[in-house]
Amino acid sequence: MIKKISFCVLIIALLAGVLFAGGGKAQPAKGAGDVTTRIVCDESGIDDKSFNQSAWEGVLRYYGETRENGPNRGKLYDAVVGQNKDQYEALLQQVTDEGYDLVIPTGTSFTEAVKIVGGRNPNQKYLYIDEGGFGLPNVLSAVFSEQEGSYLVGVVAALKAKADGIANPQFGFIGGMQGAVITRFEMGYVQGVLSVIPNAKILDYYAGSWSDPGSAKTKAKSWYDSGVYAIFSAAGSTGNGTIAQAKEYRAQGKNVWAIGVDSDQFADGLYNATDSAVLTSMIKRVDSATYYGLSQVKAGTFQGGDRILGMKEDAVGYTTTNAKAMPQSLINEVEAKKQDILSGKLVLAATYAEAKRLPGFPQDLSALDD
Repeated sequence: MIKKISFCVLIIALLAGVLFAGGGKAQPAKGAGDVTTRIVCDESGIDDKSFNQSAWEGVLRYYGETRENGPNRGKLYDAVVGQNKDQYEALLQQVTDEGYDLVIPTGTSFTEAVKIVGGRNPNQKYLYIDEGGFGLPNVLSAVFSEQEGSYLVGVVAALKAKADGIANPQFGFIGGMQGAVITRFEMGYVQGVLSVIPNAKILDYYAGSWSDPGSAKTKAKSWYDSGVYAIFSAAGSTGNGTIAQAKEYRAQGKNVWAIGVDSDQFADGLYNATDSAVLTSMIKRVDSATYYGLSQVKAGTFQGGDRILGMKEDAVGYTTTNAKAMPQSLINEVEAKKQDILSGKLVLAATYAEAKRLPGFPQDLSALDD
């Protein structure tokens, strides 16, 4: 059974004062030094400026260190990178054999490895981020409601297009690998766009990789040249290619936008001292999941099962860092839609099968539910 953490419980677990959507920092856990952990991530590494980096920052925050190599890296905590999917099971078993208190595989690429390795090592605690349903008492899964935060960035993009007077605007979505998690990103984004511009044209593309920014840059250039106004990428470091192309074009005076993911990517989009090609970013607080898992191990309260983290838990949202592009009037409209989600008035389709039943929803997208 999926267990849903209340906002209050999560805040207590993460130590009061963590500001999810604003990126606030909690004080490091007292006496955290006796907990050991290793993140196991895909080939995009912990510097992908997206998903893996956010997971890593939660670990660093727990130990009270920074993104630089702290004194406890390689001792209490570290990250191990798998170069291709064929290695994941062996790599996860190798890290398991080294006997850390908590092993943290990140991202959907490790799903099969977690099922196999977690099943045959019942005494090892695992925190798995993005997939659930394992039914293993030693695997704690953090599952996010990505469709909620993605809906809001879709609303932002569509409202900005209307404000700019764009005739027949088109919107793009670039995913890394097809599957249920990235589908939630896409479904939320498309629903957000269509809630403002019901007849908007939507394009999508899956790169088949989390670490191929070149393919995203090529696709983004093609789309922008054909009239696409904004592109949302949920693709790990692959999505950095979208931002790179948007930077080039905005520096040339072209009115196109990129939308960041997982972390606030405003700074990554800067093309001069103050102006960014990143309109907004969908925030997914992966750092909160890693911090939470470590806190549970330290407290002796670790339990397997699924934990759903959504907007009510402040685990997903959107950024307003680009103040030049997002006037308060636009933010007010987005906040009104956010309240509809929080109140339960608006329940979003999380799968393509559900979304296809919505009036006017595109029937020819590349998203897959599993």
